Amino acid sequence: MRKIRFSLLLLIMISGSLFAQSANSEKSSVDFKPKGDPFVKIFSNFHYTTMDGNGQPAFEITRAYLGYEYFFSPVFLGKVNFDVGNPGVGKLEMTAYLKNAYLQYADGNVTVALGLIGTKQFKLQEKVWGYRYLLKSFMDEYKFGASADLGLSVNYNLAKAVSVDLTVLNGEGYKKLQSDSVLMYTAGITAQPAKNLWARIYVDYMKKDVAQSTYTGFLGYTGKIFTAAGEYNYQKGHGNVADHDYSGVSVYTVLKMKNHMNLFARFDHLTSKKVDGAIERWNVSKEGQLYIAGMEFSPVKGIKISPNLRGWNPAQSGAGFATSFYLNLEMKF
Repeated sequence: MRKIRFSLLLLIMISGSLFAQSANSEKSSVDFKPKGDPFVKIFSNFHYTTMDGNGQPAFEITRAYLGYEYFFSPVFLGKVNFDVGNPGVGKLEMTAYLKNAYLQYADGNVTVALGLIGTKQFKLQEKVWGYRYLLKSFMDEYKFGASADLGLSVNYNLAKAVSVDLTVLNGEGYKKLQSDSVLMYTAGITAQPAKNLWARIYVDYMKKDVAQSTYTGFLGYTGKIFTAAGEYNYQKGHGNVADHDYSGVSVYTVLKMKNHMNLFARFDHLTSKKVDGAIERWNVSKEGQLYIAGMEFSPVKGIKISPNLRGWNPAQSGAGFATSFYLNLEMKF
């Protein structure tokens, strides 16, 4: 019953917003001509990793996005996006997924999207971090949630510097699109309390036999010369498993140089809860601290190149510190 009430409330909010904007939309679409554009984005790298005196070099294409956006009118947009990626490090195979397929309405203070949509939980963090082709943002990298899912989202600007987003999702992510009676509910508030300063609070909830809930706080500064940001993330009942709680922090900074060159650094720390009676924490094999620093330059529009160094300090006892040199490349057109 609560799910039904929440969904009805969301639909009422959407209907009211669409009705309120309809008059302006009709006026603005008089001289509009429908148009569309294809897009391509490719991530690749060479890296060399050393651990316990052993070195391992590798070339990779980690991602290729192929898609198309079409504007039916000034306020209605359709988008389809295929995500082709490497399912595992060292496997000479690529797997394609339909990542986005949705219709979006955006006019004035309201944006509504329906279908296989991009999720909201770490969209701002990913934008501020700015180096998705090197490394995913914290919540995406450590599986706190999916970057896309089947569902319905509403974003409303309460004021010039404050917006609220509400989403109802399938909860399985874009790689598992099966239908069931369980839905994920999310809510977030994004604020800009001062020029170039961003703050966000986010929560989500999904109940199976065990409830999974996520809580996130983010604060970031995005100036002309440098960017600095930090986030804290906590998830209770990860994967809808009792006592599988884990959390972590991520801090990162970017210094913008001349001649299309940037310097950047990032630190992540991931840890989990020790379940009663267990010797180790439940997620200890994947926990640790990540260090990354490097530079980026863009010789021409659409190409980014980044040499960078990374260190991974695993939390599991007996595991050695891993050091890696990466040369990352992003192409988009």
